[in-house]
Amino acid sequence: MTDSLHTILCDKLGCRYPVVQTAMGWVADANLTAATCNAGGFGFLAGATIEPGQVEASILDVKERTDRPFGVNFHMFQPNAEEVLDAVIRHKVRAVSYGRGPDAKTIGRLKDAGVICMPTVGAVKHAIKAVELGADVVTVQGGEGGGHTGAVPTTILLPQVIEAVDVPVVAAGGFSDGRGLVAALAWGAAGIAMGTRFLLTKDSPVPKSTLDRYLATKDPAVIKVSTAVDGLPQRFIENDELRRLEQMSLPARLAMSAHYARKWGKEAGLGPLGMAKLGLKVMSGDEGGFRQTVMAANLPTLVQRGIVAGDPDHGLLPSGQVAARIAELESCEELISRIMREAGERLDALAAGPKPRKRRAS
Repeated sequence: MTDSLHTILCDKLGCRYPVVQTAMGWVADANLTAATCNAGGFGFLAGATIEPGQVEASILDVKERTDRPFGVNFHMFQPNAEEVLDAVIRHKVRAVSYGRGPDAKTIGRLKDAGVICMPTVGAVKHAIKAVELGADVVTVQGGEGGGHTGAVPTTILLPQVIEAVDVPVVAAGGFSDGRGLVAALAWGAAGIAMGTRFLLTKDSPVPKSTLDRYLATKDPAVIKVSTAVDGLPQRFIENDELRRLEQMSLPARLAMSAHYARKWGKEAGLGPLGMAKLGLKVMSGDEGGFRQTVMAANLPTLVQRGIVAGDPDHGLLPSGQVAARIAELESCEELISRIMREAGERLDALAAGPKPRKRRAS
């Protein structure tokens, strides 16, 4: 079983199993990342939401908890992007994940340092572009996934991307068990990446009040996509705060975001000039635009309220639709062991072929 489930992804990332824990902001902390790696998977530290001046300490925290390779994510438009890049290279982090921000020069700098570049994309054209820029592995998230997401389901998007690029592809969006792993491998993926499933573990830092809300969600239809937060489609568990945002007028949402932006800029040590430069940097990206740039400050404030402060009614709850299938919390060790056991059982069943049907008595 172990040999048949060992893929090129394991070789590239240095993990035992082709199971990746994604870098969920404020969730993928040092403890969750290390727990994933110690269990045989590959964890990404959420570098995009680490405060300026704290990146190196966070990386060292992971290293104190595990001797296994791990990764860090980042966004080029975050104020401390260079701090993350420098720390990743200096501490020989195995891999980085990112969106569509880094240019070929930045990616080349990472690759020259031996860092695996592993962006997450939600469209075929973005996967092709990522590989042209130098990506070593591509994670493909279908529309079922949480947070910012596209409209194409994993079952359609994954085979399209596998056919379009010549690097290993990791499947994300809708995965939580061994059956999903086998299905992804059957499509041609090199492994699976999961966010919501790792959020809902005993090693997650999310408060119990919020975890309970996730576990109580049994209908995928209430884990919905909305553009009300920052103008881009994102998937959240429907709650009072999301409904409030959707009912607000655009000017009211812009005013609220401006308030949050000033507060966030002050906490990040950015003056008016620094905020202006950051806004121009965001607007110049592929997903730029005035409304998205101004409203972007809504997201961190409201998500932290939901998953850090533990207020599931007045904060936002990013989630993949797979949350509706998750009934209990497991440790990362229990989760990954179960996934691999289920995958082995599924492969054995497939190898044995269909069971003969019993003949009905005449």
